[in-house]
Amino acid sequence: MLLGALALTPLFASNLLLNFLVSALIIALGAQGWNLLGGYGGQLSFGHAALFGTGAYATAILQTSFGVNAWVGFACGIALAALTGWAIGFLSFRARLRGSYFALVTLAFAEVLRILANAAGFTGGAAGLLIKLEPSFANFQFASRAGMLWVVLACILGVSLLTLWIDRGRFGAQLVAVRENEDAARALGVDVLATKLRAIALSGAITGAAGGLYAQNFLYLDANIAYGTWISVEVLIAAIVGGLGTVLGPVVGALALHGVGEITKGLLGWMTGVDLMLFGVILIAAVAFVPAGLVGALRRLRMRRAAP
Repeated sequence: MLLGALALTPLFASNLLLNFLVSALIIALGAQGWNLLGGYGGQLSFGHAALFGTGAYATAILQTSFGVNAWVGFACGIALAALTGWAIGFLSFRARLRGSYFALVTLAFAEVLRILANAAGFTGGAAGLLIKLEPSFANFQFASRAGMLWVVLACILGVSLLTLWIDRGRFGAQLVAVRENEDAARALGVDVLATKLRAIALSGAITGAAGGLYAQNFLYLDANIAYGTWISVEVLIAAIVGGLGTVLGPVVGALALHGVGEITKGLLGWMTGVDLMLFGVILIAAVAFVPAGLVGALRRLRMRRAAP
């Protein structure tokens, strides 16, 4: 219902609102990727920028340096981000890193990639990469903002259906078992390493898709955008505020966060970074008072109303 209502917004919304929705929903897609690993699997990552940036750079570089079609580049970016996630997971999980150790290792990977991208020539270095503006469906560019909005919504719908299928299936049960107690899951016959590797690879693919969409939407990348800590922070907070381990929690969380952020910047725009400070306050408040997130709180409210 939420996604259907968002799909109808181009019929009455201004370009300003459409720009806001596209930006927020790209973050929501990245948050869905984070939620699969962190919400369902319990593997908290501070470095999802490594996956977002890989998908974004692969999409952009294949177009600008090799003349690859944008849609093909987008698909390759998703695949490369999944492979990057798997590689990070293999190195981390084989060493039995978990909790804060795993979180810090993912942060380190993202920072290393940011430094390398900032120094490498094929990424454009500090100057970044600019994708040529050639609006057409074949070039994955749209004259109307509605086109990009519908593409992003289609990706979110696909990931939502995938998440719902995982949630109700055997893989979802294995993820929850690993999240709750890895030793107990292993004793029950769950292949803990394989389960976590599948989760981080899927998470990488989804977050890489968000990165590719970001590149196609803004047509510009540099290392601080693609691999910056901002994206790791935003997808994490969106998933937590919306509701960990829920299908639409990351989408609700991203829309709420960006809505509040834009209103705050409009009122207090003279204070640099005020939206980021607000995100920190919202995260603390969510963890303290709404640990189940907005979606969880709404579910509890409906249950109370339905109770006799």
